[in-house]
Amino acid sequence: MNVSKNLSYQQRAQYTHHPLAQRLFHLMNDKKTNLALSADVTTKDELLTLADQLGSQICILKTHIDIIEDFDSSLPKQLQELACKHQFLLFEDRKFADIGNTVQLQYTAGIYKIVDWADIINAHGLPGPGIVQGLKAAGVKKHRGLLLLAEMSSAGNFFNAEYIQATLDLAMQNKDFVIGFIAQRKLHADPAFIYLTPGVSMAQAQDKLGQGYLHPHTVIAENLSDVIIVGRSIYQQESPFLVAQHYRKAGWAAYLERCGKLIETSSD
Repeated sequence: MNVSKNLSYQQRAQYTHHPLAQRLFHLMNDKKTNLALSADVTTKDELLTLADQLGSQICILKTHIDIIEDFDSSLPKQLQELACKHQFLLFEDRKFADIGNTVQLQYTAGIYKIVDWADIINAHGLPGPGIVQGLKAAGVKKHRGLLLLAEMSSAGNFFNAEYIQATLDLAMQNKDFVIGFIAQRKLHADPAFIYLTPGVSMAQAQDKLGQGYLHPHTVIAENLSDVIIVGRSIYQQESPFLVAQHYRKAGWAAYLERCGKLIETSSD
């Protein structure tokens, strides 16, 4: 049922022809990290400082570029420079959810020009195939990748079995652009798809707005997801680097356990 359960990231890179997916699999293997940082901060300095300080610990930096109060055109370039310096990918968590023509404009135009700097974007499948086609027309030629939202971690969400299956079908029809899913667990046997799980914390089960949390071991070793997305549980702490390091090690240990490998020890 889960043919890719014991495959390493390196092995799974052979199952996809998407250059960005291959790059992410190799990057996670080389850096020994499956941690994505959700940097939901509101100023350039905060975002750039987190990216620089924690870049060595992460495989992906997830941004919400439209909440940056002092955004200017230099920020995307600065983020790209830090991504190159520390070897992580940039994921703009835009959650596109409109007709194809509109999302294509949101992706390529305006002040953010997301397609020019974000390696990864995500989208709801609710509008139907047109949303993927609109984004793909702009993103595939730049080797960008799309994640489809198959599940969310918020309480009372409306992601039912029928919607999840339709999302999987949409991904299978667009493997030249869709690299995986935002989900709480692995949903399909195809080892080429990458699963990113938000709502990960080792300290709490739920916040006051209905955000539920899972432990890294549950996400990676039990639910067979690939990347843990952690935000406030890291950057709101007194020592974000040490906490990020703790999450990186926990996520990596769970991955090694899943693959049936001996857990590596390190003094870093």
